[in-house]
Amino acid sequence: MSYILNTPDQQAEMLAAIGVSSIDEIIQRQIPQDVLVEGLLDLPPALGEMELETHIKQLAALNRSDRVCLMGGGAYDHFIPAVVDEITSRGEFYTAYTPYQPEASQGSLQAFFEFQSLICRLTGMDVSNASLYEGGTAVSEAVFMAMRCTNRHKRVVILGSVNPEYRQVLQTYTKTLGTEVVVIPAKNGVVDPAEVTTALNDQTACLVIQQPNFLGCIEQAEELCTAARAVGALAVVSFDPISLGILTRPGDYGADIAVAEGQSLGTPLQYGGPYLGLLACRNEFVRKMPGRLIVQGKDRDDKLCYMLGLQTREQHIRRDKATSNICTNQGLLALRATVYLSSLGPQGLKEAAELSCRMAHYLADQLQTVPRVTLAFDKPFFKEFVIRCNQGVDKFLATARDLGFNIGPELSRFHDSELLQDGVLVAVTEKRTKAELDALVSGLKAKLK
Repeated sequence: MSYILNTPDQQAEMLAAIGVSSIDEIIQRQIPQDVLVEGLLDLPPALGEMELETHIKQLAALNRSDRVCLMGGGAYDHFIPAVVDEITSRGEFYTAYTPYQPEASQGSLQAFFEFQSLICRLTGMDVSNASLYEGGTAVSEAVFMAMRCTNRHKRVVILGSVNPEYRQVLQTYTKTLGTEVVVIPAKNGVVDPAEVTTALNDQTACLVIQQPNFLGCIEQAEELCTAARAVGALAVVSFDPISLGILTRPGDYGADIAVAEGQSLGTPLQYGGPYLGLLACRNEFVRKMPGRLIVQGKDRDDKLCYMLGLQTREQHIRRDKATSNICTNQGLLALRATVYLSSLGPQGLKEAAELSCRMAHYLADQLQTVPRVTLAFDKPFFKEFVIRCNQGVDKFLATARDLGFNIGPELSRFHDSELLQDGVLVAVTEKRTKAELDALVSGLKAKLK
């Protein structure tokens, strides 16, 4: 469809209607003068196609693929089998439209149904939706879902050991709702269950837990879930999908809603996104679930088919009945997770988890032999842990970078009173080798005397 510009007369009429004389006046009223750019942008001259291609290749060459990633905090450098890229790059999947409408292809709908089935098996929950945006908003969607299920909207309790970015997203969402978000501080890496129990009351919609928590430590999740349900609140657990290869599933220790960042299930780090949000729950809460749910059925010829069984956004049902503002699901990334889990199977997932855990504990032990480096918490952990750098965090990280290792994030970047400001988060996945870890430790010892 052609785009037709507004004529000068039409622009003048609209400006007069809102009481300004020019578009510049609108900008001056809204944007501080000290941030406005005067004159033309300092851009280089236009390039021809051949010159542009050369320039882009030069920029791409600056990317470093030879560095070792030990960074965590919600996104991880896990191994991705080649079959994941091979299948998801097929045109029928890669270009498929998201299933808003009934005419969505049966292949896409079946893939999402398989995804839901795998997430249910992974979490031990009864039902999963067809994915959310990413881990942070998945936590908030679970909280809103808990409010609908309990009909409590005034109070939410969240552990201070939950990812601070997830907490910030939740506080942003609830800022105008009048909902009190109570944060329980973490002490020595985990929260005190007794302190959580004291904070819970009959006005609490839910308790939000992260397992393993943002600091890498293992919380007493079953005790916390029991405390939440004792006051009629729901237990929301944000989990690490890979950890479920060896740790107890949320559904097996009493979680009512389980959410996660699904990036580790076959999606590369790709500069921070897009990623994949997971959400699963007990069957009794399915009607309050956000997003969409794919179900099996029979067509007019009595043949098996797939369809959208639950669509909770305002385009599909009356707005006052809508329970979600999720416009779409992360279909392609959900497919990647489906292929990843199918190719690894239960044994492969267990091996990935065991390798990550063993190598993380090995590195934690070795780093404590580096001068003025200590393990921050004496608690069980899975694949992440926090170290304290008494010689200075900046110096430690710079030295590691010079050795070819990316470590972090440093906890001071979050400006969060719940976190150690002299701590550094270290994550180890199954991709890391003993030779790599030994090289890091020996290099640090030589340079940080």
